[in-house]
Amino acid sequence: MADVVDELVRPSSTLTRGDLLRRGAAGAFAVSMFGGLTDKALGFYGPLRFAKKQLAGDLSIMTWAHFVPAYDQWLDNTYVKQWGEANDVQVKVDHINNALLYSRGAAEVAAQSGHDLFWFISPPSTFQKQAIPVTDLVQEVGKKLGPMTGVARKSTYNPKTKQFYGFPETYAPDPVQYRKSFLEQTGVSLNTWEDLRKGAPKLKAIGHPVGLGMSNEIDSNMLLTSLLYCYGGFIQNEENRIVIGQGSNRRGAIEALRVMRDIYQNGMSDEVFAWTAASNNQAFLAGRLSVALNAISIARSAENQGNVALSDDTWLASIPRGPAMRLGNEHVMGVYLIWKFAKNKEAAQKYVVDQMINYREHFLRSGYYNFPPWTGSIKGGFKTIRQLCAQDPHKPKGKYTILTTIAEKYTTNPGHPGNTTPVMDEIYNTFLIPQMFAQVAQGKATPAEAISAFTTKAQSIYRKWRNQGLV
Repeated sequence: MADVVDELVRPSSTLTRGDLLRRGAAGAFAVSMFGGLTDKALGFYGPLRFAKKQLAGDLSIMTWAHFVPAYDQWLDNTYVKQWGEANDVQVKVDHINNALLYSRGAAEVAAQSGHDLFWFISPPSTFQKQAIPVTDLVQEVGKKLGPMTGVARKSTYNPKTKQFYGFPETYAPDPVQYRKSFLEQTGVSLNTWEDLRKGAPKLKAIGHPVGLGMSNEIDSNMLLTSLLYCYGGFIQNEENRIVIGQGSNRRGAIEALRVMRDIYQNGMSDEVFAWTAASNNQAFLAGRLSVALNAISIARSAENQGNVALSDDTWLASIPRGPAMRLGNEHVMGVYLIWKFAKNKEAAQKYVVDQMINYREHFLRSGYYNFPPWTGSIKGGFKTIRQLCAQDPHKPKGKYTILTTIAEKYTTNPGHPGNTTPVMDEIYNTFLIPQMFAQVAQGKATPAEAISAFTTKAQSIYRKWRNQGLV
């Protein structure tokens, strides 16, 4: 098993920028943008619990190949080295494509061997019995930084066990990215989903279709769950019980399926059923798409490529409003697990605490991709974050300030209004949501039939995890 596992990953030291891009990290932007930042020692410190803790040995970390590769270069070559030297720990960071994280985590669990610290791109609640609870770490960080954001709490807290099973490291808002000139040419608005439904045929008619994925990948998961929220089609309720097949939730979900079917049939192409997480980036950057929902890797990539015309014409907006609300899933919810079989649990615990308490540089180096789960980890909170975003030099002026509004007002967790339970994690990692939308869009099922089939599967998953005592 170990030999099979090792073939899936390469150490960060051997990954080139080209490797990162080929393995799905579709976004990049120049390090020189933040040329004024210093690489001096970052002043590591922790809560009193760790203040005089003596560490030693090796710490192994598994994480993704970031959609902004410049962040990985700084993390590996500066941050991790400085933290290791300050704590007398030899740190090794491995990066893999985000689509491989879940299977890699499952392989390590099967082998009961692997990394000390494992980072997942969405809340990995199905793995919580294999990880040590981190409630004490969350409490210690809270003493210094205040409360965490709601999206982070609901993504990592299990109300059944009353434990935080994972440590939230980052989240990314999910804005609309659009070509301003194309929307002006066609008179299309993105204020509501109904506006986009009506406008999609116009955009396709000028040769620039809408790009909203319905395939087995994370972007499609996040986008389509957001669409369900906007129409009031919630998968579960506050008590984490499956309700999508009932009453107003069923009606809202049916309407969301109809809207996406119309947008696809009149304003998209069938490529959206086979996309990877990098595909909408690539299609947008090639100049084909008019609209996509994604984290800011699209905009940053346009800047990094030096394509000024495309960059200046790429604007950001909040998710369109639906009849029920304007609300979107986070695009990425980075969560660390410390495996029960980890060899250096103490170093892993201190690493996650130190990283969160000193998060400003992580936010900046990621080009505003990595939002902090504790806003107090950046002095001044959202006010400072908005000011930092406003200082971005790219056009239009203030382009990235909308991210703060999206993060504060319109970003939630998978499973809203409940928690991200193992039920939601399994639904996500078996891609039941994009499969349901694809069935309807392709005319293989009516919205009512698709909802009924989805509900049956979701309820079966719920019973499975209830029997394990996790919901």
